[in-house]
Amino acid sequence: MGELAQEKKTTQTKEVRAIPVKLEVRANEGDDSKRTITGAIKYDTDSADMRDWYGDTIVEQISAGAFTDSLAARQVVGLWSHDTSQVLGNTKSGTLRVMDSLKELRFELDIPNTTVGNDAWELIQRGDVDGVSFGMRVTKDKWSSEKRDDKRIYKRLILNAELYEISPVAFPAYPANEVSARSLDDFKASEKRAADQYEKEKMLIELDLIG
Repeated sequence: MGELAQEKKTTQTKEVRAIPVKLEVRANEGDDSKRTITGAIKYDTDSADMRDWYGDTIVEQISAGAFTDSLAARQVVGLWSHDTSQVLGNTKSGTLRVMDSLKELRFELDIPNTTVGNDAWELIQRGDVDGVSFGMRVTKDKWSSEKRDDKRIYKRLILNAELYEISPVAFPAYPANEVSARSLDDFKASEKRAADQYEKEKMLIELDLIG
């Protein structure tokens, strides 16, 4: 029986993903003394393994172009550890710059001379904070499944999503039990229906052969 894939639109709430990213830091000498961190979110690259509420293994990929529509329509903010009261930058003011390409979503974030900005800069320079987390709302995804080492893996390809925020974080790993998407439940149900239909048709063929 062939593998089943299902693509659909979704109206899920905001999801947060944290990924290990090599944050680069640079500081300008002189009067402006601008401090900037840079990093990138890679497209078409498997995430670390995740688990849904049922214990199934899930791998995600963000497709190239997934954020194109969102970047053209809305601003993105840079936050300190997702805290909306601790803003580090904004695409609207140009203190956060996001560059979209076929390979990655690259960002540059100018760290402000504020209490939270100075604390963030110190922790990033020391290496205590070495990852990036981003908040998004997935509007279109595609599910499939495959066997890997005698274990079924569910793969989610994010085709379109609204990007809200980018945050430097101290724990750059996909969290366990983060994925409980209704679209995955729908895919599992469709997989079961396809398997049941396959068994039904197989039984009818066998009956015809006997008859």
